[in-house]
Amino acid sequence: MTGWTLVTGDFVTTGGMDRANYALAEYLAASGRPVELVAHRVAPELAARPNVTVRVVPKPLGAYALGRFPLAWAGAEHGRVRLAAGGRVVVNGGNALVADVNWVHYVHAAYRPTAAGSWRNRLKARITDRLNRREERRAVRAARVVVCNSEVTRRAMIDKLGVRPERAVTVYYGCDAAKFHPATDADRAALRTKLGWPADRPVVAFVGALGDRRKGFDTVFAAWRELSKSPDWDAVLVVVGTGAELPLWERRAADAGLTDRVRFLGFRSDVPDLLRAADALVSPTRYEAYGLGVHEALCCGLPAIVSAGAGVAERYPADLADLLLPDPESAADLAARLRHWRLTPDAYRRRVAPFSEALRAGTWDAMARNFLRAVGEAT
Repeated sequence: MTGWTLVTGDFVTTGGMDRANYALAEYLAASGRPVELVAHRVAPELAARPNVTVRVVPKPLGAYALGRFPLAWAGAEHGRVRLAAGGRVVVNGGNALVADVNWVHYVHAAYRPTAAGSWRNRLKARITDRLNRREERRAVRAARVVVCNSEVTRRAMIDKLGVRPERAVTVYYGCDAAKFHPATDADRAALRTKLGWPADRPVVAFVGALGDRRKGFDTVFAAWRELSKSPDWDAVLVVVGTGAELPLWERRAADAGLTDRVRFLGFRSDVPDLLRAADALVSPTRYEAYGLGVHEALCCGLPAIVSAGAGVAERYPADLADLLLPDPESAADLAARLRHWRLTPDAYRRRVAPFSEALRAGTWDAMARNFLRAVGEAT
């Protein structure tokens, strides 16, 4: 059988591109193919498979920013050996230069982040962004096939990086329906008791890093502050995520008198439970190649208000277009959509249910099979 070498930072199940890479590696290994993983970290259950070889790449000082260089070198070296033996190689974006499959989860050329914090953090972010853009351009142009996680990503590959349209294909992410599925009323009540959430007030979730403004929490905060001026607004906002700006937002919430209306949870490993206990999700992201967190919220049956420009938004059916934000900068528009949702939350859940069911049918194994077909391999 064809042997595979996969190159990425982490093969784990914690979300985003890591979860997708894990799913592909797991599918290949389960099918009996020889699999080589070049990474900083690999989940133990994946590493324990007899046909999986792990090439651990160190991170100097424990930093991904420094680990990028040994990962690029190791990925290129092991990738060339695999190609010479007639196998296949999958790299992610600019993490290694190998002329086979490039799986793109984020397009640096499509968005320039604004870092928060000290001048050192801002300088580091500028240097990192410049390196990311240079390495991304070289790697995707060298690839035989560019697999994109959305049409948004595919268009960026073509328009911003000059990838020929026939070399770029879209494969959507899957989902673990055993973890991400709607809760029954009894389940939701039990989860809220466990989490210490109010039983008699709706809960809206925001999931995203607070290290820069890409995820749009500043828009969420402005909308929530405006909504909270009304005595009729009874919803609670739970914020899942950490980052350099977390202390800033905690102070702003306290200064605005919102401590009872906004709860900062930091990093959490129980995101499936949090989503199943919530009533809705907001994600006014300024750039999102796909948006697995939104996908998972939808799988849990939540009405998810997301930027129309996010990759996941292209999968929304026409009858849910009112959940798509044309302008992620508009706190007024987000507040208006939340007010409308609050009038009939049960009706919104019923409207989302068919879409939720359809997304749950797209498993991670189904994604892996679609991936193999897209790169010309038998499933």
